[in-house]
Amino acid sequence: MFKSSFLGLRLTVLILCSVVLMAFDHKQAQFKQLRSALLTVVSPLQIAMDWPVQWVTWVRANVSSQQSLIEENADLRAESLYLRARLQRILTLQDENKNLRALLQSASPIGEYFSVAKLLAVSIEPYLAQVVLDKGKQHKVYMGQPVLDAKGVMGQVVHVGALTSRVMLITDVHSAIPVQIARTGMRGIIVGNGPRNELQLIDVPDTSDIQDGDLLLTSGLGLRYPPGYPVGTISTVSNPVGDSFMMIKVKPTAQLNKSRQVLLVWRKSKATFREAENSLKQLTQQRQHS
Repeated sequence: MFKSSFLGLRLTVLILCSVVLMAFDHKQAQFKQLRSALLTVVSPLQIAMDWPVQWVTWVRANVSSQQSLIEENADLRAESLYLRARLQRILTLQDENKNLRALLQSASPIGEYFSVAKLLAVSIEPYLAQVVLDKGKQHKVYMGQPVLDAKGVMGQVVHVGALTSRVMLITDVHSAIPVQIARTGMRGIIVGNGPRNELQLIDVPDTSDIQDGDLLLTSGLGLRYPPGYPVGTISTVSNPVGDSFMMIKVKPTAQLNKSRQVLLVWRKSKATFREAENSLKQLTQQRQHS
């Protein structure tokens, strides 16, 4: 009881002192000078106490800005990969624009769309050229789906899991791709050469028109790879004695040992393809009339 009475008395005294000080502060100029002096003394303490808050705010702003730049950079890389893949087809179409048939056969890229995937692992077995991607059934990946990088064809999906998929590269000994030579239109089959990390164009008669540096494109036969994508360039051509077929080695255009991001390819509906083909025919007719 005595303690609560003492606290009540102290509170009353403090209130009276506050009222008196406010009255003197309002009437007397000396208190204004005292308050100014106290503010001068306290200001460095206020600045020192405010500095950690400003530093934390600055750090948060910089971290947020850096994270935004990282995300923006990733988006730009993916967009660049997509555009470079589309550019491959545009350049191919320009080369094949010499005649209407080749142009119409190359209309299929309009009926395709892509998704970017990343490499998670690479097979270390010498005769097994395969990689693992970070996309699976949940991302609509399917068996046999073509895989590209920014330079050309990398391979096809051979196993699909829930969240990942396995891709057989074109250099694998079990890989075979129907191709055609861009310069002449001659068709053939490219097979993988395993640990040598190269390709081979097989069953080509020794009378065929083949030159070093010829570009090989997917022909679209076999209904696995869309037509018109770069597969490789001929590096060496030889004619073994007593053999009626050439020995032709091919260098892959895709950066099989460097690419970390790849493109998974889907074909759109046949109706979409027919619309694109009709548009292409109309464009060709307009060019002929002009």
